[in-house]
Amino acid sequence: MSATSYALGKETTIRNLQTAYQGEMNTQARYRVFAEKADADGLFGVASLFRAAARSERIHANNQARAIRQLGGEATATVEAAEVRDTLENLREALSGEEYEIDTVYPAFIAEATARINSTAARTFQWALEAERTHARLYAEAIALVETNHKDSWISAARDFFVCPVCAGTSENNTMENCAICSYPAERMEAIR
Repeated sequence: MSATSYALGKETTIRNLQTAYQGEMNTQARYRVFAEKADADGLFGVASLFRAAARSERIHANNQARAIRQLGGEATATVEAAEVRDTLENLREALSGEEYEIDTVYPAFIAEATARINSTAARTFQWALEAERTHARLYAEAIALVETNHKDSWISAARDFFVCPVCAGTSENNTMENCAICSYPAERMEAIR
């Protein structure tokens, strides 16, 4: 690989990391206000989920910022005000965003970083992809429960979700031995309520 090809590849990887960083910073801000709305709607379990997902998105952003700096760039983001609707619509928006990242964004970014042999960027993107899959599953479950008015389920009571401080993997229980994504010790995961 020539020096010019390497520089162009590095610029592409930095651009992808920057795009991901911008997205994660906005998503975590949006999830925070969605949590406030869920609390106001009496869906305290959904609020807990939004707070855990917000923490996870912030960890993704931190990992991406670190990778950008390692490549000689500077992480920047413009955080925009979120439009808050009712909690069901907020859940649908969150699920749609997670599915877009799962189906489109992160697979392309992983492929590019892997082709450029940038293991730090590829790992950061892979960790985010795996965490987003869990978020999507939990949002889909919450949507089904809200739609069927199952207020006697986890959506109504504040509860702990567990977030890995390394990869941002998110779990609804802490019974595992290690993080399912990066093998970080489960007892050291952050409990987010």
